[in-house]
Amino acid sequence: MSENLVMVIGEKETFLIRVLVKKLNDFGFRAEFVPEDVNSINAKWPETALVTYYNDSARGFKGNVVQFLSDKMIDDGKKMIAISEKEYLQELVDNIPRDSVYKTFQRPLDNEVFMSTIKELSDKIASDEFRKTILIVDDDPTYLGLVREWLRSKYKVAMATSGLQAIKWLGKNKADLILLDYEMPVTTGPQVLEMLRSEEETKKIPVIFLTGKGDKKSVMAVVALKPEGYFLKNIERKELLDNLEEFFMKQR
Repeated sequence: MSENLVMVIGEKETFLIRVLVKKLNDFGFRAEFVPEDVNSINAKWPETALVTYYNDSARGFKGNVVQFLSDKMIDDGKKMIAISEKEYLQELVDNIPRDSVYKTFQRPLDNEVFMSTIKELSDKIASDEFRKTILIVDDDPTYLGLVREWLRSKYKVAMATSGLQAIKWLGKNKADLILLDYEMPVTTGPQVLEMLRSEEETKKIPVIFLTGKGDKKSVMAVVALKPEGYFLKNIERKELLDNLEEFFMKQR
């Protein structure tokens, strides 16, 4: 099912939440109230594009729900807008990764500003603004295409078939990570890394080497260059995705 639902989470479907859901639907979104419990949220999660968590109780946000949402939003890259009293909003922000909470609103809610924020966030989601960008650099077009297919469902992926092409691309674009072939003709992976580290605009971009050699001597030569890591080229799809997810989680 396509991800286009605005999930409005609350302790119960109060008059104010019904008004909020109606305004969202009138504004052209597909919004739905979901009770504040893990099972109900999980059932609707696959079709959810973004989350609005509306708290109007005296106890604040429910702890087990906050933990569940924190884990799910990290895994799936979804965003939240939270509405509550000031003291509870700070508590929520302290317990959810910073980049998962797009914006917070204190009650009483300014509906006009809220709708504008929802539209802004929806447009950013539609344009893939929140996806990490990975640049793959390898002289083998077949391998480039394979890795791109593996990654494109979760990341924005750019490709370069040489180090110089990669440098040129980075002159006009930004990358959150570079997967760099260690053994390339003309300009090798180590030479490309040296160029990247020498330029102010690119020196902080994380680089993970791709190498076809797994023997100790070759691995030590790669590690000596102090990249953020290395992957053997015979890595399987799931292992690569898992390792990348772990890498980006550590970058948070």
